[in-house]
Amino acid sequence: MFEPARCAVVIPCFNESASIATVISAVRRHLRAVLVVDDGSTDNTASLARAAGATVLQHDRNLGKGAALKTGLAYAFNQGYTWAVTLDGDGQHAPEDLPAFFDCAQRTKASLVIGNRMDEARKMSWLRRHVNRWMSRQLSCCTGKHLPDTQSGFRLIHLPTWSLMSLETERFETESETLLAFLDAGRRVEFVPVQVIPSLRRSKIHPLADSLRWLKWWRKCGHLYGTAARLNSSFAIRH
Repeated sequence: MFEPARCAVVIPCFNESASIATVISAVRRHLRAVLVVDDGSTDNTASLARAAGATVLQHDRNLGKGAALKTGLAYAFNQGYTWAVTLDGDGQHAPEDLPAFFDCAQRTKASLVIGNRMDEARKMSWLRRHVNRWMSRQLSCCTGKHLPDTQSGFRLIHLPTWSLMSLETERFETESETLLAFLDAGRRVEFVPVQVIPSLRRSKIHPLADSLRWLKWWRKCGHLYGTAARLNSSFAIRH
């Protein structure tokens, strides 16, 4: 059962001083416990996050989004939280969408709820929109399930389930790996529509390098997750 009091927010950050305080303020209207993982920032992201009321965990150097998420989620789990919301620190995720995540988890008993941006996909950059759709098609074909937005970092995660998983990726491919790991474990995954808010700063995703890294991961592990997921009939995804 989902309980807001047992849910923390985890925000991975790298040089987000322009937006982090505003993001934290908006999120804390819904959830009080906010953890910011400062992934080797060279600006004052950490001090601004603390001043806004967040607990700040810091990496000495930039390790990648996946590594920052692992640090934050592990800390939340060890502090006794059962759930965690993950969102980006650049303001592209709307905290007012959070009640839809909570309602979905309560209603469906899902262990992973993902924000689906594709109803407003035209607000995304052309390249990001098409790369996202291509990757989502690959994972959908792999699992035999409709997965509309596999790259969204706006998520509600059941931490006891997450804690049992061996996740290897440490950069942007972590969203795909985590999704397939939940399916492979036979856990219910749901998608809820969310707003698309264009970031005011340039995306930290490097289209070529990160796409190649994703393909390397996909060739190594993706088909293994997919085969296991197709053999497991105990999970369900609502379109």
